[in-house]
Amino acid sequence: MRYSRQRELVLKKVAALDDHPTAEEIYEIASRESPGLSLGTVYRNLNVLADAKRIRRVSVPGHADRFDHTLREHSHMYCTCCGSVTDVELDDAALLQIIEAGAGKIEDYSLTLFGVCGKCRGKSSN
Repeated sequence: MRYSRQRELVLKKVAALDDHPTAEEIYEIASRESPGLSLGTVYRNLNVLADAKRIRRVSVPGHADRFDHTLREHSHMYCTCCGSVTDVELDDAALLQIIEAGAGKIEDYSLTLFGVCGKCRGKSSN
């Protein structure tokens, strides 16, 4: 992967945001620093970075992909109320054991849970 000032900017913004931003959110923040940056350039660079395993793509069916700077294996939860995506720590060894028991050799996985985050759950109980 060749160096690009715009790619470095996109990577820097993903690393600075802990809320699993969308391409549009990254573009909005990065374009303040680089006014000539286009949304298409942000999408292309996010794809290159994800393919190079410098960031993780978090797919949420029916919604825009999110991007994560945390590279270790972990899962996510999508809040059906506010749309936030948060990291979820699961017993990865047990999960892989369940998956491999009937599916063959797993090389990678992505698990997204759907539910209501703590903030939204707290709001509804007040």
